[in-house]
Amino acid sequence: MPGTTTGAVTGRVVVAGGSMGGLRAAEQLRAAGWTGAVTVVGDEPHMPYNRPPLSKEVLAGKAPFESLAFTPKAAVADVEWRLGTRIVAARLDERIVELDDGGTIRYDGLVVATGMRPRRLRCPGPLTGRHTVRTLADAQALREELIRPGARVVVVGAGFIGCEVAATAVGLGVREVTVVDPLPLPMVGPLGELLGRALLKRHEERGVRFRLGTGVDGFEGDDRVTGVVLSDGTVLPADVVVESVGSVANVEWLEGNGLDLSDGVLTDGQLRVGGRPEVVAVGDVARFPNARYDGAPRRVEHWSIPTDTAKHAARVLVAHLDGAEAGTASFAPLPTFWSDQHEFRLQSFGAPALGKDDVRILDGDPEGDVLVGYHVGGQLVGVVALGGQAAAMGAARYRAQLLKQPALTA
Repeated sequence: MPGTTTGAVTGRVVVAGGSMGGLRAAEQLRAAGWTGAVTVVGDEPHMPYNRPPLSKEVLAGKAPFESLAFTPKAAVADVEWRLGTRIVAARLDERIVELDDGGTIRYDGLVVATGMRPRRLRCPGPLTGRHTVRTLADAQALREELIRPGARVVVVGAGFIGCEVAATAVGLGVREVTVVDPLPLPMVGPLGELLGRALLKRHEERGVRFRLGTGVDGFEGDDRVTGVVLSDGTVLPADVVVESVGSVANVEWLEGNGLDLSDGVLTDGQLRVGGRPEVVAVGDVARFPNARYDGAPRRVEHWSIPTDTAKHAARVLVAHLDGAEAGTASFAPLPTFWSDQHEFRLQSFGAPALGKDDVRILDGDPEGDVLVGYHVGGQLVGVVALGGQAAAMGAARYRAQLLKQPALTA
């Protein structure tokens, strides 16, 4: 209830964030032996669900919400879920979080799992007709627009989500789909030029148009978007705009506690926040040093990261709460991602973005199925496959090799 305090000073872990990272954190707290209370606070009204299908199967009308919902493990049946509720502030010295309903919760341990939200373009023009894809509601609203006859769609941003939405829109029969990006190739940031060129060719062959090397200056229309004004002065007619221009970390609620929040929340190598052993971070909001690579703290927005970070952070937090040693094993996950676009898949293991200066074709040809390796100082640090199932399986065969590689030097 507003104005009340939930729980006691002892025996409670609060998980801030009710998405996949929050669920995995709750499960891993139990797996690590925590028997005290766990309260998960999430601003969406839904229990945690799988987000990658939102820009593909859900948008295409092939997957109902029921198919996205995660099935929590039996061990978390007693976890308290405060859904449709947002944490607006934290008083870390007092071990209290404040809720948007005026209530507060005291905790012994805090897990930061508030994730990201889509970045929005700050350009003049109407808001109606402009969409992002992060939540189920986002995907449902966008789908209603895409299935309107004759819709002209402009996707701003040629990254993962932008390319997936463009592919899905073409598959729905949208008559005109144009992707705009200031960079010269789609997904060139994480993948480099070789695969960027291959992706561009494949998308264009399937009907997606591109305006690369130019940004967006504004939007035309009165009550609703009718056009996108590019930085070169061109105006693209548009009935629907999808903004896929990156993410913003949900960390405002942590301000005022002396933390580094410049890009997510900075942690140490054990995922502890701000030198506080009772606070850990998981998921894509965590900026952590990966001992597998050069030790530079980075956020990683891949599907595997919520689970990987939750396992490690839960062990560290529970050890502290139990008064035990957490151990000194370094956190060294192997990032993994995939992206389905049209009928082909991108499958990656490792950190290809670190090795874009030394890219080698390991198997196949960019015109067909291809497997590409990324290297630093001659050492393989990532592999990416582009193509069908055989190519994806080829990338998976390098997983063991990547896990055995020695750590890079800083």
